[in-house]
Amino acid sequence: MLLNIFKNYQKELIISTIVLLSLLILRYIIHLTITKVARNNGINEARIRLVRRYVTVFLFFIALLIESIVFGTEIREIALIFSSIFAVIGIGLFAIWSILSNITSGIIMFFNFPYKVGDKIAIHDKDFPVTAIIEDIRAFQLFLRLENGHLVTYPNNLMLQKAVTLVEKDAIEVFSKNDSNPEAL
Repeated sequence: MLLNIFKNYQKELIISTIVLLSLLILRYIIHLTITKVARNNGINEARIRLVRRYVTVFLFFIALLIESIVFGTEIREIALIFSSIFAVIGIGLFAIWSILSNITSGIIMFFNFPYKVGDKIAIHDKDFPVTAIIEDIRAFQLFLRLENGHLVTYPNNLMLQKAVTLVEKDAIEVFSKNDSNPEAL
């Protein structure tokens, strides 16, 4: 029985193997590229892993699409399924659009954000001006440590919308050196 299945779908199984191996190699190359770019820009490991997960999920959906075509699913059936799924997701995301906006901003910040963890920045917001040290950059928000020691979370999408000034590069290192040296206080 298993031999009959292999004989009937031999062509599809060979194509599937080639597609999956190609996507795995592509994933490996993309992960290496992301890691190299991120390390050259001083981006921390947690953000690197996050963006690599996004790439893996995207490639997984591409693999599903290609495999369904290889095994004979027609394009209009796939279009119907995807349009239904995207309609449900779209309705759900419309209700929580800010989350999607923050995730997208997080990805943009990963590749094009001039500040890194440890930098002291000033956010020029009319209602809530902030001067703080970037403690962590996550998928949805930044963790900012104020001079009084309070921790503030700031949404990623607002970081891209507001003017931000670099006050001091690697301020967290200077702060931790002062804490370890009692004479500096």
